[in-house]
Amino acid sequence: MNNINMVYSPKEIQKMLGIGKESVYEFLEEVYKNKKPFMVIKIGKLYKIPKEPFNRWLNGETNA
Repeated sequence: MNNINMVYSPKEIQKMLGIGKESVYEFLEEVYKNKKPFMVIKIGKLYKIPKEPFNRWLNGETNA
């Protein structure tokens, strides 16, 4: 299984949501701390966002 295809980068999230770089990092930090509405993995300063939970959230599914 190729893990690269399983996660989004902050830059990809930024493009999908149409928000600025600073805004995307503030948003991801908040999601990471609250552990909702989807999962964010943080390793040091590096953020990775699992595609499946993010896509469910983006599509308006409640159990992201």
